[in-house]
Amino acid sequence: QVQLVESGGGLVQAGGSLRLSCAASRSIVRLNVMGWYRQAPGKLRELVATFSSGGTITYADSVKGRFTLSRDNTKNTVYLQMNSLKPEDTAVYYCRSSPSWGQGTQVTVSS
Repeated sequence: QVQLVESGGGLVQAGGSLRLSCAASRSIVRLNVMGWYRQAPGKLRELVATFSSGGTITYADSVKGRFTLSRDNTKNTVYLQMNSLKPEDTAVYYCRSSPSWGQGTQVTVSS
């Protein structure tokens, strides 16, 4: 079971940017389904963006055009570039590669 470690969260003003990283404990070349979820206080965990087994990328409607998912197989790392951040993007962001979850990284966007 792969272990996932997120980093890159923090406090940013609305309109700002952050890049989250998810480092895996082993090669991700064969991990076709990897992505990011988030959970805001009092809300259910939701999909943000994910690579699918077909090689496509799926984004939540709320982040389309603002967030970009990418990966570097040589570094065993998946990235989430987040631009034009909004206060409603505030949440704990989790990396996911079934059945593993990372520990999460907090993103706080101030208005």
